[in-house]
Amino acid sequence: MKKLFAIILAVAMVLSLGVFASAAGSELAGEYDVTVWAPKAAVDLTKQQIADFNESNEDGIIINATVEEVSEADAATNMITDVSAGADIYFFAQDQLSRLIQAGAVTKLGQGAATFVTENNSAGSVIAVKAGDDYYAYPLTDDNGYFMYYDKSVIPEEDVDSLEALVADCENANKSFSYELENAWYNAGFFFGVGCHSDWITDSDGNFIAIDDDFNSDNGLIAAKGIYKLVSSPCYVNSSQTDFASGSAVVVTGVWNYATILEQLGENFGVADLPSFEVDGESYHIGSYSGCKLLGVKPQEDPVKGAALNRLAQYLTGQECQTERAASPDDGGMGWGPSNKAAQEDPACSNPALVALAEQNAYAIPQPNIHGSWWDIAKVITTDIKASDGSDEALKAALQKYEDSISAVFEMTDEVRNAFTVIGTVAGTNWDTDLPMTADGDVWTSNDAFEMEAGTEFKCRQGKAWDVAYPAENFVVETAGTYHVQLDAVSGEVSLVPAE
Repeated sequence: MKKLFAIILAVAMVLSLGVFASAAGSELAGEYDVTVWAPKAAVDLTKQQIADFNESNEDGIIINATVEEVSEADAATNMITDVSAGADIYFFAQDQLSRLIQAGAVTKLGQGAATFVTENNSAGSVIAVKAGDDYYAYPLTDDNGYFMYYDKSVIPEEDVDSLEALVADCENANKSFSYELENAWYNAGFFFGVGCHSDWITDSDGNFIAIDDDFNSDNGLIAAKGIYKLVSSPCYVNSSQTDFASGSAVVVTGVWNYATILEQLGENFGVADLPSFEVDGESYHIGSYSGCKLLGVKPQEDPVKGAALNRLAQYLTGQECQTERAASPDDGGMGWGPSNKAAQEDPACSNPALVALAEQNAYAIPQPNIHGSWWDIAKVITTDIKASDGSDEALKAALQKYEDSISAVFEMTDEVRNAFTVIGTVAGTNWDTDLPMTADGDVWTSNDAFEMEAGTEFKCRQGKAWDVAYPAENFVVETAGTYHVQLDAVSGEVSLVPAE
């Protein structure tokens, strides 16, 4: 650990001393062998952008890059499993930042790099790279939010701003309203829309130390009533998938489904920010989370290489490269919405979905670092609301249950926090129950043997949270049988052991 801190300090000193200035270019000149992890859609463009960097930078830096396909959703799990074997630069989703900081897998930015980030990027994306008073990583996008697509042949234009009107339209046409409210990322928007907040507080090491949350309040009750209006309707479908081909008239999802939905709806394509709902004569616009993808740089033993990597990271997250990614796939891009403020103002970086996202972002909360257990805790709010009779008493009970669960996170013993469990479609459960495991050294084995059909999916996670979970993709049982689940906590390898 001391060695790691020494490395980070050395890199920070190089960054803060101004190595990024062109006058110091000679200090960085040389060739560097670098491993880069990028999602599949970004691999080819990233290779080209690194080649462009080699040709254009004035520091004499030559990056010999091996660009490997690793999704931004899986990057953190792979990095913390073995930081030394991980990529030097990697794309990752913002909700993974805390676990990367805790693992020593991402470099704290020096003063010059932090200024580059704060001056050039949107406020929400800057918040996403901050822990405590320090900044980590570089924003790549500011487009990870949600809004509403709709079928114009079913939904009149004058109804798009009213949840009640949209529900009525769907019911009358026997169509579905697809909104994944049994998912914390989506249901939190109702609470934000009435003025509630849920803020997980971290220190500079990425450790969660407190939570400031008021979902269980008078305003939270208003949000719960809004959720009940939709989930109690026969038109409600708990989904964020592109369901127009199978009967949906409204789907709440993001820019990643733009091209598919445009193709499905054709001339009936409609897109807008989220609607408002009414409770006791007052109107409340549904809120949302806004989020982004980030670029991380692994701490390096050689501080000069570390500075060169940060130079490359600034290039890859600068206006030119973000504009190239924002282009449509037909034009060699990926349709990613930029975080760079100058790129955001470029008409070439926009489409109808990004316009709707920008309108919704006026009601959005930038997604901060969130404890991995919260996602399971908060999603149950909708499950309990849906199962209730909609009375104030029942809705208050659902909110109290939520408050009790988040309070328990900080009451968890070290034994529970460090233990691994199995969770998935196992033993009659459906991703809602942690099944205990016992450790023998670094190897954890499920206490029970489970009878599993082919296709059963599960993960092994630590502390009943998603901060540390293996494998990166769900483990899928190939052959039916009765098995113990086994995890090597060092390598992250998950396997099945036939029951004796």
